[in-house]
Amino acid sequence: MLRAQAKFRIGQIVKHRIHPFRGVIFDVDPTFANTEEWWQSIPEELRPRREQPFYHLFAENETSYYVAYVSEQNLLPDISGEPVEHPDVPDYFSELDGDHYTVPPDQHH
Repeated sequence: MLRAQAKFRIGQIVKHRIHPFRGVIFDVDPTFANTEEWWQSIPEELRPRREQPFYHLFAENETSYYVAYVSEQNLLPDISGEPVEHPDVPDYFSELDGDHYTVPPDQHH
């Protein structure tokens, strides 16, 4: 099995290709690593491939903050320069630098 190379990086701000939300990446799975129930809840015609990176986001839309799990094929870079207001962002990242947040040295794995 080929190991997928992640297109996006930890701290990068991205937006969903279809749905109106954006967020900052805080973790990456090389391939799908969520539950089968989660997978089956996606309508079949919209279901992404399992064999691609999936990203954990501190996400936000116009009305709420949440954690999202999104396939690489459904993400685009967010080049707005706007910060992500999710309340967990300051716990994981330091300052905003263009299209990404910097990861404090003590947060690296």
